Amino acid sequence: MKAVNIFMSSDACLVAVAFVLTCSGCASPTSKEPGNSPKQEIRSNHEPQPGRVKEARDPLKERIASKGEHELQKGIKSYEEGAYKSAAKQFQAALDLGLDARGDQAKAHKYLAFITCASGREKACREEFRKALDADPTFELEPAEAGHPIWAPIFRRLNADAASKENRK
Repeated sequence: MKAVNIFMSSDACLVAVAFVLTCSGCASPTSKEPGNSPKQEIRSNHEPQPGRVKEARDPLKERIASKGEHELQKGIKSYEEGAYKSAAKQFQAALDLGLDARGDQAKAHKYLAFITCASGREKACREEFRKALDADPTFELEPAEAGHPIWAPIFRRLNADAASKENRK
């Protein structure tokens, strides 16, 4: 009889362990119900925050600015892929559509300067660098760009001429 009690006790233990294991999944902190994924509970940065007043937006201005910025990014990609003719058109389109940030304007003119310098049009190259400096007086070439044998000397001369004119004032 004693052997029977141990056997029954063993079955009871297995049932208890199976019950605990089954129920342990129910206490999970994330919801497993369809439509309630944890990602949906994360708050978006675009949702209004309590206590903050949402500023009025000008959709037309945003659309034009974002189109200009979009063209700038497309131009950079085309330039990096070696499609310089397409890149030049995209940089000019970005400027025509409007770039709000002075740094973005300078960047578009910088790439146009690179393209014109590389094609041997030094006067147009100098003019694009001048426009870049007009857009952003703090504009400088990146270290890798500053050592380029074609456009770096043109930019340095232009910068030196601008500095000497500034010193004469």
